[in-house]
Amino acid sequence: MADEDMLSWDESIFRDEHVFEIDYVPEVFDHRDTQLETLTHALRPATRGARPLNVLATGPPGTGKTTAIQKVFGELDAQPGVRAVRVNCQVDSTRYAVFSRIFRALFDYEPPASGISFKKLFGQIAEKLTEEETVLVVALDDVNYLFYENEASETLYSLLRAHEAHPGTKIGVILVSSDLDLDIIEGLDSRVQSVFRPEEAYFPVYDTSEIVDILSNRIEVGFRPDVVPPDVLDEVAARTAETGDLRVGIDLLRRAGLNAEGRASKTIEHRDIEQTFDTARHVHLERHLEGLSDPERILLTVIAETDAEQAGAVYETFHEETDLGYTRYTEIVNKLDDLGLIEAEYESLEGRGRSRSLRLAYDPEAVLNRLG
Repeated sequence: MADEDMLSWDESIFRDEHVFEIDYVPEVFDHRDTQLETLTHALRPATRGARPLNVLATGPPGTGKTTAIQKVFGELDAQPGVRAVRVNCQVDSTRYAVFSRIFRALFDYEPPASGISFKKLFGQIAEKLTEEETVLVVALDDVNYLFYENEASETLYSLLRAHEAHPGTKIGVILVSSDLDLDIIEGLDSRVQSVFRPEEAYFPVYDTSEIVDILSNRIEVGFRPDVVPPDVLDEVAARTAETGDLRVGIDLLRRAGLNAEGRASKTIEHRDIEQTFDTARHVHLERHLEGLSDPERILLTVIAETDAEQAGAVYETFHEETDLGYTRYTEIVNKLDDLGLIEAEYESLEGRGRSRSLRLAYDPEAVLNRLG
C-alpha cells in the first residue's frame, strides 16, 4: 500500500462515529413517510390539549420503528402542554418499572429510593399531568417484553383507564413490537381490549435499493469522503438485505471502518467486510442478551454448553446452579423461546410420552462468546 493511502497515527476515516451507533437518530429518515403520517395523525390531538389516538406499530427488527417514534416525539415534545415519553420495555419490563420511568421523565428526579406503592406513584404522575394541563404520550418500545413477563395488560389498563381514577388525565399509548409471532390484541385481557382500539402502522423490511439510500446517507454524515467505494457499499447492502435488519448494515459499516483503521487504510475494502460481518450479523443477538437476568443467562449457558436437549435434564443442571424451582425454570424457557434465542418443541418419546426438547437458535460459540 502506498504511503498516500495510509492513515497517520492521529487521523481517522470517521467524521462522526456516533452516526453508526444503534441509538443515533438520523436527520434524514427516508422510506417511512406512510408510517410517519399515521403516527402524526394519531398524535395531533395532543397538540390541541385532547387525548391522542392510540397506535400499534409492528414490523421485523431493524425496520425503523424506534427511529420513527424518536423523530415524532422530538417534534411533539417541543409543543407546549405535551410530554412524550419512550420506555424501553426490554429494560423496564414491569408495570412499576414503566411508571417509574414515566415519573423520572415528568419530575426530572427518581421516585423515592425506599420505594412507594404503585397507587401512590401513579397518583403523583396523574396529579402532575392534571395540574399542569399536560397531555402524556407514552411509547412502550419492545412491548413484547411486557407480554413475556405477563405485565402487559396491567400496564396498559393503568395507562388507558387513568382518566377514570383521576379525572382530567389525558394519556395516549403507542405500542411497538418486533415479535411478529405475538398477537398483541389477542394477548391483552378483555378489560384492555375494550378500550385499546389502535391505529396501525406496519414497518416492512427495507428492500436493497432502500438500504443503499439509507446507508449512503449514514456514510456521507459519518465517514470522510471516498472512504466507502460504491462496490463495497453494494456488498454491505446485499448482506444487510439477506438478514432483513438495517441495524446489521449500520453496525457492519462501523466495524469495517474500525478494521480499516486498524490497517491504517484510508478506505474500506471487501476484506474489512469479510472480517467483520460475522460479528455484525449478530447485533440483534447481542441486543437480546443485554436484557437478560442472571438466571436467564445461566439457563442459556447450560443449553449452549451441554449436549442434553430434554427439558428435564437441562433443568437438573440449571437447578444445581441457581436453586430455582421448576415453575420459574419453565417461565424462563418460555421467555427465551419467545425471544427466538432457543427453540422449545414438544416431541413424542417412545414409551415415555411427550417431552420438551430445547435447542439454541444460534451457533453455541456465538452465544457463549457474547455471554462472556
